[in-house]
Amino acid sequence: MNNNKNKIIFTAEKESFVVRVLIKKVNDIGVLCDFVPFNIDALNKALGDVALIAIYLDDDTKINDDIAHFLSDKMRERDGHFMLIGDQGYINTMSKKLPEPMIYETYPRPVNNDEFAQSVKRFFDTERREQAKKRILIVDDDPQYLNLVREWLKDTYKVSMANSGLQAIKLLGKNTVDLILLDYEMPITTGPQVLEMLRADDDTKSIPVMFLTSKDDKESVMEVVALRPEAYFLKSITKDELLLKLKDYFLEH
Repeated sequence: MNNNKNKIIFTAEKESFVVRVLIKKVNDIGVLCDFVPFNIDALNKALGDVALIAIYLDDDTKINDDIAHFLSDKMRERDGHFMLIGDQGYINTMSKKLPEPMIYETYPRPVNNDEFAQSVKRFFDTERREQAKKRILIVDDDPQYLNLVREWLKDTYKVSMANSGLQAIKLLGKNTVDLILLDYEMPITTGPQVLEMLRADDDTKSIPVMFLTSKDDKESVMEVVALRPEAYFLKSITKDELLLKLKDYFLEH
């Protein structure tokens, strides 16, 4: 595993005694843990390719949509996760602002320091196992469908998500994947436009792409096939059907 990914950022409004104790506990188990102030500028400078952020929430924490959107976008790029620590009310507020699948654990106060550290250890142990899995990027502007397909695939594959074509291109600039499941009918930047951009870039032109489409009329199907994707699936496909087709694809390739 990349050493930078075996690292957790601990962020809060201030580095209190409780925060310092939790950071020490994490460092003691062999995971690098740094404190970063809870603001966009500081977090942006410190993120690198960190896969886990612990957010300590208390009366001083300024929870707003801007920082929640920033963190969601940044961590979605690397399939990252959050741990939320603090009073239950603040945890509930922050949980509503972050994508639910990205919240790894929540720890209402008072926190058992050793349990928290062991949870961090479990996360990175799991990450190591995940590295052996094939990596699939799902690109879809519908958050419900995006999360549904992720739930279907997450036990078998290492799954990343992007909710727009441009976000997918940005994510692929920092991460490699083995396959892209791409929504055909996205607004602004459509699936075909994303495929064109991928094929125009030497770094991404060889990544196999499979389209997801809700249209099954002959004309629409012919338009999809004409783009020569690796395959295309109707969005009515079931979990078992999709898993079987992906398994067959990876076995053949």
